[in-house]
Amino acid sequence: MNNLGQGGRFYSGSIPVGPIVKQHSIPTQASAVSVIFRAGMACGVLDLTAAFVTWSLQGVSPYRILQAIASGLLGADSFHGGWPTALLGLACHFFIAFCAATLFYFGSYKLKFMTERPILAGFAFGIAVYLVMYWLVMPLSRIEPRPFSMVRTLIAIVTHMFCVGLPISLTVRRYNA
Repeated sequence: MNNLGQGGRFYSGSIPVGPIVKQHSIPTQASAVSVIFRAGMACGVLDLTAAFVTWSLQGVSPYRILQAIASGLLGADSFHGGWPTALLGLACHFFIAFCAATLFYFGSYKLKFMTERPILAGFAFGIAVYLVMYWLVMPLSRIEPRPFSMVRTLIAIVTHMFCVGLPISLTVRRYNA
């Protein structure tokens, strides 16, 4: 039997023998969705875990924290809605995490330093997300305003740096650089 294949290359059965050339492909929509999903999940899980730990030290249950997140949409009624409002809070939290991951992902195509310097970019992005959430989103939501606390503010900024910006930037760098 002749082992010559197309173009005179040798074949052993159906397995090609010879150099293998890797083709580099442009990221597809599916790969973008995959990277954004991974980054959003990392951010969402870490940020929510930090909230559970931080607030549990003050006697607030995870159930109540999730209802507090839902209060951005429902106001004080969220605390009387039981598990449905807690699950709404969970959905809102991850929606915001995926939005942040999406912004970072697409921003990293325009601003290359975001993937070239992921730690610096992650910290800066975390601070930017904090500013948007605490100075724009929350005041426009139905969340009851709270008195200013320097300690709570510093905890929130550090949490956003390490649990929001950093996991998003490192994930985007890892899977998209």
